[in-house]
Amino acid sequence: MSPSFHIHGLDHVQLAMPAGEEDAARSFYAGILGLVEVPKPPNLAKRGGVWFEGGSLRLHLGVEKEFLPARKAHPALLVKDLPALKEHLTAAGIGVVIDEPLEGYDRIYVADPFGNRIELLEPMPEIAD
Repeated sequence: MSPSFHIHGLDHVQLAMPAGEEDAARSFYAGILGLVEVPKPPNLAKRGGVWFEGGSLRLHLGVEKEFLPARKAHPALLVKDLPALKEHLTAAGIGVVIDEPLEGYDRIYVADPFGNRIELLEPMPEIAD
């Protein structure tokens, strides 16, 4: 018998950040990536951190006392017009890393101001035979 429950989606992704670095998070995630900051609920706001949204993406940054950046584990954010974003990132002084190809996608990696790995990928158009 199959279970009556099923996992059907992703509500948000949370990354860690060091205490007191909310402005750096805002500069990168809102200023450079163009996400929109959304207010944290008052009971969570006192912990620090900052939340962002863009399209169906909800990305939360929470303060971790003994912060270590996530250099392998990472969110993969879907992008429209990756070449334009790549140019924008480069112009902003953000290092862009090209990794192994992933079938069906064009992708790059960047590090946020805290060293967390962020994958940015765009599905490649289907090529007719």
